[in-house]
Amino acid sequence: MTKSNELTGKVIITCAITGAIHTPSMSPYLPVTPDEIVSEALAAAEAGAAVLHLHARNPEDGRPDQTPEGFAPFLPRVKQGTNAVVNITTGGSPYMSVKERAAPAAKFQPELASLNMGSMNFGLYPMLNRFKEFRHEWEREHLEGSRDLVFRNSFKDIEYVLDTCYGNGTRFEFECYDISHLYNLAHFADRGLVKAPFFVQSVFGLLGGIGPHHEDVMHMKRTADRLFGSDYRWSVLGAGANQFRIAAQAITLGGNVRVGLEDSLWAGKGELAKSNAVQVTKVKNLIEGLGLQVATPDEARQILALKGGDQVAF
Repeated sequence: MTKSNELTGKVIITCAITGAIHTPSMSPYLPVTPDEIVSEALAAAEAGAAVLHLHARNPEDGRPDQTPEGFAPFLPRVKQGTNAVVNITTGGSPYMSVKERAAPAAKFQPELASLNMGSMNFGLYPMLNRFKEFRHEWEREHLEGSRDLVFRNSFKDIEYVLDTCYGNGTRFEFECYDISHLYNLAHFADRGLVKAPFFVQSVFGLLGGIGPHHEDVMHMKRTADRLFGSDYRWSVLGAGANQFRIAAQAITLGGNVRVGLEDSLWAGKGELAKSNAVQVTKVKNLIEGLGLQVATPDEARQILALKGGDQVAF
């Protein structure tokens, strides 16, 4: 399955607005309330993001919230405010069950939902070396608890998400934190449970997954090329300080990119990003500086074979 000629050289920017890794005490710019999430999402889309990857948080203390009720206050407002593709997480937080994590995507039937493709150690605790003061008790516990945390994404769990969401026409951002996750995706493809084109989001630099070295990026791409050929669309995210270096490498290799405050709080060395749009603008400049073009939301829909924003349930 190949892209049409007019879409060659178009790069999809995904922006992950808030996530469930960083905590409110780490940055005053991390969106927490529905109003903040809407404002950040719309600004990121205006800056060039074709896909908005969304999590919900408790508006009082910023704790990850994976109830449908947590998403309801902002999903319709984001849809009304932009043509960008809305992508609802099924990753949620590593401390949640798969049924909790899949509930919002099952209810709201988005065009895209994320899907983690394997279990892994998920080490957030090194951030305790950089961030010492926390406003909310849960924040320190959230980080410290990851010393003994396995983020469960068993074959049964993955099947549960597919069974729960695929029938709604939702397609997936397959989050692959290691080489084995590509093989897991190939396993589901061989069984006919997922269909091309596969949107493969390669994640680099999170403790417990593949590293951020440039050879790690190449190894991930070579393996995906061998397993999926022309049946996949490749995107990358680099955690923390790796964000823009890995994005630049992937862009030169024909890949797409993901940025956002879920993945990194930074705009540069020692400089907090004051918004998600700052990161989107920076990566857009990288793309255009290399002679490529940023994909519009409708071009992203065509590249990823999405059902359209009028087919969602919010």
